[in-house]
Amino acid sequence: MVNWSHWHTEPLLIGGILVTGWIYSLLIGPLRTLMTKTQSFPLSEAAYFTLGLVTFYLAVGSPLNALGEDFLFSAHMLQHNLLMYLSPLFIVLGIPDWLVDTPARRNRYFRACFRFLVNPLFAGIFFTLSFSVWHFPQLFEATLRSKPVHTLAQLMILISSIFMWWSIASRSKRFPPLQYGVQILFFFALMVAQTPVFAFLTLARDLLYPTYADAARIIPSLDPVSDQILGGIIMKSTNMVAALVVISIAFYKWIKTSENDINQNRNSQHKNKE
Repeated sequence: MVNWSHWHTEPLLIGGILVTGWIYSLLIGPLRTLMTKTQSFPLSEAAYFTLGLVTFYLAVGSPLNALGEDFLFSAHMLQHNLLMYLSPLFIVLGIPDWLVDTPARRNRYFRACFRFLVNPLFAGIFFTLSFSVWHFPQLFEATLRSKPVHTLAQLMILISSIFMWWSIASRSKRFPPLQYGVQILFFFALMVAQTPVFAFLTLARDLLYPTYADAARIIPSLDPVSDQILGGIIMKSTNMVAALVVISIAFYKWIKTSENDINQNRNSQHKNKE
């Protein structure tokens, strides 16, 4: 059964999170003056980045990880949703504009590489494939049986999600988020792109992942096939909720921006007449 008091403390996991937080703290703290002379300590961004690291650990270091690896496919889907929609969003919101724009201005190789990685076409395809391919039965089973393979899958999902969210929540001026109307189309396309995986999981009559066939039933009434269907529903429901929130916010900001532009034009015409 699941040991609900066990939290992963592997050196690679804890060390990776601590080193990432340490490097980030150096860049926005003592080393900040090397990149900007005018910006103060980005307190709100630091809080967001911390939330990103915390939610990442909750996804891969809490008992949820063991629950998803050994017992419930639906718990595994919940873990993936944290890695796709929560942790990467907080991380992107935690990156102040000058942290990317300054090195991009100074180094053309960094600028070209980063522009390619956050390009909406590349980021959208990478995000969709990273999630979809790892749910092929052979690859998914490999993640359940091999810790290194599972770690690789988790990192790919997280990193591809960071690039995807950059098009929505970036603070950068050199690599800004998409225009609001394009954001709506972009996230709608991502929602549609996940439909084949959802259909693959929920319409399958047989169990796709043998590991869960012999797993102890945490919820006795939830058989492996029903758990598989529930996992697909969790995946698609979260995707739809995220899309609804992003599209609603983008639409609202689009209207407000349009209204402000109209008012500015009217004021400008009024001044010209005077």
